[in-house]
Amino acid sequence: MHILFDEAGKLMTGRLMSEAESSLQVELDSGKRVKVKLANTLLRFEKPAPAQLMPAATALAASMELELAYEFAPEDEFGFADLAADYFSDPATTEQQVAALICLQGAPHYFRRAGKGRYKKAPAEIVAQALAAIEKKKQIQAQIDAWAAELVAGSCPEPVRAQLYKILFKPDKNAPEYKAVVEAARSSHLNPLALLEKAGAITSAYQFHWQRFLFDQFPKGTGFPALQAPAITDELPVAAVQAFSIDDSHTTEIDDALSLQGLGSGTVTLGIHIAAPGLAIKPDDAIDHVARQRLSTVYMPGHKITMLPDTVVQSYTLEAGRDCPAVSLYVSVDEATLELKDSRTVLERVPIAHNLRHDQLDSVITEAWLTGEASVGTASDEIAALQPQLAFIFRLAKHLKAQREVVRGKPETFTRPDYTFKLQGVAGDEPDGSETVLIGTRSRGAPLDLMVAEAMILANSTWGQWLAACGVPGIYRSQASLAPGVKVRMGTKVAPHAGIGVKAYAWSTSPLRRYVDLVNQWQIIACARHGTTAALAAPFKPKDANLFAIISGFDAAYTAYNGFQNGMERFWTLKHLQQTGTTELTATLIKDNLVRADTLPLVLPVLGAEGLPRGAHVRVRLGAIDEIALDVSGTVIERLDGAVEALEESADAEDEELAAPLALAIDVNEAEAGATDPASAS
Repeated sequence: MHILFDEAGKLMTGRLMSEAESSLQVELDSGKRVKVKLANTLLRFEKPAPAQLMPAATALAASMELELAYEFAPEDEFGFADLAADYFSDPATTEQQVAALICLQGAPHYFRRAGKGRYKKAPAEIVAQALAAIEKKKQIQAQIDAWAAELVAGSCPEPVRAQLYKILFKPDKNAPEYKAVVEAARSSHLNPLALLEKAGAITSAYQFHWQRFLFDQFPKGTGFPALQAPAITDELPVAAVQAFSIDDSHTTEIDDALSLQGLGSGTVTLGIHIAAPGLAIKPDDAIDHVARQRLSTVYMPGHKITMLPDTVVQSYTLEAGRDCPAVSLYVSVDEATLELKDSRTVLERVPIAHNLRHDQLDSVITEAWLTGEASVGTASDEIAALQPQLAFIFRLAKHLKAQREVVRGKPETFTRPDYTFKLQGVAGDEPDGSETVLIGTRSRGAPLDLMVAEAMILANSTWGQWLAACGVPGIYRSQASLAPGVKVRMGTKVAPHAGIGVKAYAWSTSPLRRYVDLVNQWQIIACARHGTTAALAAPFKPKDANLFAIISGFDAAYTAYNGFQNGMERFWTLKHLQQTGTTELTATLIKDNLVRADTLPLVLPVLGAEGLPRGAHVRVRLGAIDEIALDVSGTVIERLDGAVEALEESADAEDEELAAPLALAIDVNEAEAGATDPASAS
């Protein structure tokens, strides 16, 4: 005697060995003996042998017409043997009964299960809907196959082109466009980026990266609604200072300026003046909604997307020749010892005498010039007149930096320069990728850079502590320690920033460019107006859910914007290599098989660095450049003589991220287990 039984939905056969009250002992064709519940038994038969039954029944089931089986089936609940008797003959053979069972199991849109081996016909309207869905699925699959064939042939269907960035970075894996790319990648053995580039979906590497960023961060475009900059109605006193800003030539959002009073008197007053859009823009007004949506200005070589419309920026920027509304921090300093005595915050109009541009003046305003060791040289009369003020601010900046380094426990090191990118031949409002790129350097810690940096740290630290003293919440940046892996965090509670070496740090000095600075400025303005009762008047109260939402949104946006800026700087660096015909460069080994170019902002993986110490100088031959994946690798061809360079250990994670090629959200494993991963393609 043989048995047909259901094992977790799978039909199995075997020879009956013994039978108990509720179970059977069955020997399978493999010789293995299994215990089968009596309730799972579907059919007992003498012949044919189990090994012949299932192949014969499966072939017979494939010949059955579902529509005819549906017509023959009883209207009430029935068993598979009943259908076999009606469809084939009565009595039905074992093969015919099992064929009917296989047919019923494989057609759930026609027949619903009513128990083990028992079924009931689905209503006619349900069958019609199911058949329509099956037909639609067939049509969609046919469309997928057609699109995939076009892609493999080197042509990109328009629906795939229209969904390009969604397919690659935010895919709906059920969408036919996505499935077509996966299918084409599978059959062509190409990674999706290479496939789409070959098919003409990607015609410009620059536009690919630019449009991808817009798709991700600015899906509605970068334009602004028509907005009128509100006037500042406060009656503000005019400060008795002549302030000057220090920025690069491309800066239009001039947030900060400095002034100095009292030189030679024994007590000097340093003024740190911050543009005051917070006096006019109010939380929840139209401009605030735009700023909160963008959260920061986005920077990239040759272009930027501002947080605020230019007309709004120009209403509040600290432009030379105007008395500009500002939130001013005045710090009294002992002229001899440089000890900070006290500080006060004032809402006022500040006369801006000069907009200094450090990219034009770094070669003039040197440490030697400031200390009197070098002559005025090429400095203009107005710059020469500022020498005493600049010299004192530089002296103070070095003192402030030294004090912070004591708190940090180790000095800040500026071993690498800041790189600058200048694009020549920009035809319109933004680059198109065909421009010539010039990469220059600006030494971090140069005098003008140091003056601004220390003044802004002083302001952000002083105001952060002041907000806490007034009981007004702010948005703080803090770092618990300098231990490896301890990151800078943002929160609403005051806490030390170990990396900077201050007790509190609240970004407040760039309200035209960063939304958190604007938020903090609103809080600072409340403190300036109301003092110890500011907590009642401040726009944001302690534990305000809005503050936490702002922090979360800003963190995400700022990370994305910085990632894009790094990516575009890498794009233009790769362009520079191509435009200059650079095939070899010198570099420093920073980790395992990762090197940093000595004269370019480029980190890349290399072969042949095994056994070399971290910090070793090497010469590297470059491999192929992939502008789409932002990828280049190299091979170490020579170990250069010289001392091993001491490197900052904290840079490892950042360096690895900078060296990583473009990552896709498309599942390449779906495309082909053996295909090349686009994230490592070169």
